[in-house]
Amino acid sequence: MKSLETWFKEYAVSHQNKTNIAIHFICVPAIFFSIVGLLMSIPSGILASVVPGANPFIENWAFVVLLLILFFYMRLSVKMALQILIFSAFCIIANYYIGQYAPLWVVSLIIFAVAWIGQFYGHKIEGQKPSFLKDLQFLLIGPAWVIQKIFEKK
Repeated sequence: MKSLETWFKEYAVSHQNKTNIAIHFICVPAIFFSIVGLLMSIPSGILASVVPGANPFIENWAFVVLLLILFFYMRLSVKMALQILIFSAFCIIANYYIGQYAPLWVVSLIIFAVAWIGQFYGHKIEGQKPSFLKDLQFLLIGPAWVIQKIFEKK
């Protein structure tokens, strides 16, 4: 199994251009956020019968999927898993409140489409293909890479 540092080194190969990096700092979290919103938009009837009480923050498919994703990060780094957990909690809470005022799936789909357009534009500037075309696991490395870049010591 690759270490988190190995994943970051491979990811960094196609993320050298400052404009592309700046675009990723916006678009990668936006894509993650929008996917959480899309997952929260899936009817969660069966979950209501499994989860005791009525808690809209855990009674949704995003919560279930994010638990599985956190296992991926835990294998790589407990610190990164905790950072992703905090961002995931923010995504669930913010998407819940967006869903109170607008159709969440529509808002999420718009964010998703715009952010991917930005990502591909960034890679056009970079002159490199997106890393996930080599290995789909890079779709999970992107958010960790952004978090690591934000919090790395300068």
